[in-house]
Amino acid sequence: MTTPTRLFGRGSWREASRMAAVLRKETVGGALLLAAAAVALVWANSPWGAAYETLRDTRVGPASLHLDLSLGAWAADGLLAIFFFVAGLELKREFVAGDLRDPRRAALPIAAAVAGMAVPALLFVLINLGGADGVLRGWAIPSATDIAFALAVLAVISTHLPSALRTFLLTLAVVDDLLAIVVIAVFYTEELSVGFLLLSFLPLAVFGFLVQKRIRSWWLLLPLAALTWVFMHESGVHATVAGVLLAFTVPVVRSAAAGGPDAGPGLAEHFEHRIRPISAGVAVPVFAFFSAGVSVGGLAGLTASITDSVAVGIIVGLVVGKAVGITAATWLVSRFTRAELDEELGWPDVLGLALLGGIGFTVSLLITELAYGMGSDTYEDAKVGILAGTLLAALLAAVVLRLRNRRYKRIYEDERADFDHDGIPDVYQRETVDDRAEHDPDWRGASPPGRTVGDSADG
Repeated sequence: MTTPTRLFGRGSWREASRMAAVLRKETVGGALLLAAAAVALVWANSPWGAAYETLRDTRVGPASLHLDLSLGAWAADGLLAIFFFVAGLELKREFVAGDLRDPRRAALPIAAAVAGMAVPALLFVLINLGGADGVLRGWAIPSATDIAFALAVLAVISTHLPSALRTFLLTLAVVDDLLAIVVIAVFYTEELSVGFLLLSFLPLAVFGFLVQKRIRSWWLLLPLAALTWVFMHESGVHATVAGVLLAFTVPVVRSAAAGGPDAGPGLAEHFEHRIRPISAGVAVPVFAFFSAGVSVGGLAGLTASITDSVAVGIIVGLVVGKAVGITAATWLVSRFTRAELDEELGWPDVLGLALLGGIGFTVSLLITELAYGMGSDTYEDAKVGILAGTLLAALLAAVVLRLRNRRYKRIYEDERADFDHDGIPDVYQRETVDDRAEHDPDWRGASPPGRTVGDSADG
């Protein structure tokens, strides 16, 4: 008899170990992000706050190409394109060669990401109905999840979050990022130049052709990527969309016909290894530095900003909307499919993870700039709402997850026990063999030494 699919199951050891390496880099990036945001906040509210604004608004770049942008705009349009390139690589890899190529595993993070964006947006709109003109343009602000910030919170509270929950959080954030870039492209493109948009597909196609042929020469690929970005920027579509499109052209798995006698990893793994540290360690922290600096004007100014309907809508969206959306989506997937929660986890764990999903920072700040424009009072109020909502969601998540930490520590230790000393924790070998036997009664094999069943499928 076929067993029900487990929600938040561990997955394969190969995928768990790869995710652990990714999350370590993102955790370091999250610490840098927090530091950059803190510096920006302190500086913007210090006696030297005018110097911060002057630096942020300093314009550089060739005016003849319409690229004389402020440093803040370069961070939002340029550096975040690197961030979305890495997110695109991660998402493509998950659905082509990762555990999410199984539709049963992919259903939960996709449903959670969609609901986790829709419910906060709905709450924001309900709170701001009848508000000032243009206020509703910010409906998408509370819909984003910042994985680097969330992992930094996990590092601070020192919870032994199981690998399945960490993997789900990362996957949720990546799907969330892709949906966010679709929202940006569709709803925040004010003037579209079809000519430049079509022109951007030319260097994109050449870039895709070269990477499919496994050509990794930076002197060829970087100019093509830059041209794609420039043409996309000139088209009126937000330039970060170019990062995702470029990532989607990169092959994840090399076929035997294209790359030699055996199939193996494509260039996505190589690019991700090289570029993720730049994204997490430079691009996102620099963007946070230029975007998080909001002058609150003392206690009175902070009170006025945080009680504004825009800020309230964002706070409610991030804290309540994300928690309700992600938890409800998980319950619906469990209710209307044969999926069940992993026996070691419970609904409080889902709630804690959903609260972590309410940590919205990087993409929320980006959408705020697109929705309200830099410098307006609504823009400043929205940034206060993002910071307050993110901090509140982080505090609530920390409380819930710390209460569950004793259980997590037991799971954590089990996931690292390797009594046969073959380099693979025993729980992954045991679960993989049992799962294969349940789904295929005729199968009577065993894992080769040092490998789990199914680990040879994709490179």
